[in-house]
Amino acid sequence: MQRTVLVAITLGLAAAMGSALAAPIDYKTPEEVAAFKPGPDLEVVKGNCSACHSTDYIKTQPPMKDRKGFWQAEVTKMIKVYGAPIDDADVGKIVDYLAATY
Repeated sequence: MQRTVLVAITLGLAAAMGSALAAPIDYKTPEEVAAFKPGPDLEVVKGNCSACHSTDYIKTQPPMKDRKGFWQAEVTKMIKVYGAPIDDADVGKIVDYLAATY
């Protein structure tokens, strides 16, 4: 009987400690310093890309020779690998904007 009570108390304390340790962390993200450049279909890009990425992140992509091919591959990866809900009609607009702007 004492053993059962001791086990129950131990499990109860472990559960309470686990809940305290699993509390959500509150943190503040840094202010964004970059802004999307003006261009055709900017609102389409903002509406699709800004849901997951900051403009700062998009600007960090390295310079490349085949910009359109790079951005096509990136947008395709976002859809197929990460499940980005981008409409087929918006893919070309996003690729064209990013290739011309970044």
